[in-house]
Amino acid sequence: MNRITKIDIDETGLAAPTPEIEQERKVAIFDLLEDNSFAPIGRDGRAVPEGPYALNLGIRDKRLVFDIDTEAGEKAGEFHLSLGPFRQVVKDYFQICESYFDAVKKLPPAQIEAIDMARRGIHNEGARVLKERLEGKAELDIDTARRLFTLICVLHWG
Repeated sequence: MNRITKIDIDETGLAAPTPEIEQERKVAIFDLLEDNSFAPIGRDGRAVPEGPYALNLGIRDKRLVFDIDTEAGEKAGEFHLSLGPFRQVVKDYFQICESYFDAVKKLPPAQIEAIDMARRGIHNEGARVLKERLEGKAELDIDTARRLFTLICVLHWG
């Protein structure tokens, strides 16, 4: 029951994504819905409704917003995170992704693999930052954090 079964991205004010960014988003959403572990944590002694959960992810007032409901539409929580701790890792991730997409077109497999290893390392760092920022707000596993980090990067696009 502690899982996300629906995810929506609030695209209000976002630039149109490149085909590569759109593909990353689709894959992250598909993978996230296939396998994830996510549970909001009650605060101030309040119980959280049982999942599964629907997540609306967006940026409002320069803050990352997790708006969580149950599948039945009952409010399960909402929290806002500062974007500051994500800025550098998102910037690094976009740069390495750009290098990776360019490399796939023209470099030999060994060089592509090296760039991909660096890309995965930065992606893992982004997932770690997200898990840290969600501490006390939601429990999630590292794979869920990785997929959510990809979606956070999509929100930063443009």
